[in-house]
Order: sequence, then structure tokens, then C-alpha cells
Amino acid sequence: MNLPTLNALDAPAFTQVLGAIFEHSPWVAERVVHQRPFASTQTLHAAMVAAIEVEGSEAQLKLIRAHPELAGKAAVRGELTEESNREQSGAGLDRCTPQEFAELRSLNTRYNQKFGFPFIAAVRGHTRHSIIALMAQRLGNSVEAEQRECLQQIYKIGAFRLAALC
Repeated sequence: MNLPTLNALDAPAFTQVLGAIFEHSPWVAERVVHQRPFASTQTLHAAMVAAIEVEGSEAQLKLIRAHPELAGKAAVRGELTEESNREQSGAGLDRCTPQEFAELRSLNTRYNQKFGFPFIAAVRGHTRHSIIALMAQRLGNSVEAEQRECLQQIYKIGAFRLAALC
């Protein structure tokens, strides 16, 4: 879909098309639909990020918690969104050895216990090895720093998804 077509959609269609840009959070698209037309995908993305930022911590935590664990239970059960499945597969998370999978499960558990939300990383350009190392490193962050980092990673994921759509 191109940007002029996206700009021309009615509000429900616009929200439906952009609903997966931010995982299970069509409310983000709903917040920006009235700002159309967008001159570029970058201005659309910036508007979506601004909408998330003004919603505050509670909405941001819901957005973070809407994301699946990397190589987690949803992946094992085949319950990932099409976008998440493609992203995790691209990083090789669907090809983990039993040892790597066990390590990811352990890191996911420790991370969730410490922070209360799943580890999020824009995995494009990563391998399963670099993701494991990044998870272990980020366990040293404070809750506040990690919440901010997760949002930054979500914004990157959103930019990648939006670029692929338009």
C-alpha cells in the first residue's frame, strides 16, 4: 500500500491497516487518524510515536506487555502475529538449539520477574546469539531505564513495519 492510498482510507480502514504497526495496539493508529494527510511515512511514524509518548506510563506499559517474549510460549504454540513471526524467524529464533532455547527461556523468566514485562528488541540485524547476549546485558538495567529502552525498541520495530507496509 502506498501513502496516498493510506491517507485516503476512511478512519476504520486506516486503523485496521495500521493496527499491527505497534503490536496488538490499534489505539495508536486511532490517535493519529485525524492528523492526515501525512507527507511521508516518517511523519506518520513520528505522529504515532508522539501519540504513545503523550499517553503516559500506564498505556506505555500495556503496549510493552502486548509484545510476545522472544522465542517464548506464544512462538512455541504458533500464536505470534504474522509480523512477530517473520521478525523472530529472520533473527533465527525459530532455529535455536535445545541449549539456546533453554537459555532464552531462563533469560525470559528472569527478565519478566525483574521488570514485569517482556524483553523487547528490534531483532532485524541480530542473530539468536546476539539477542541472548543483549538480554543478559539488559538484565543489569533499572526498571525505568529498561521501560524506556523497550519503548525505543518498539519505535524501531514500528518504523520497520511501517516502511515494509508503505
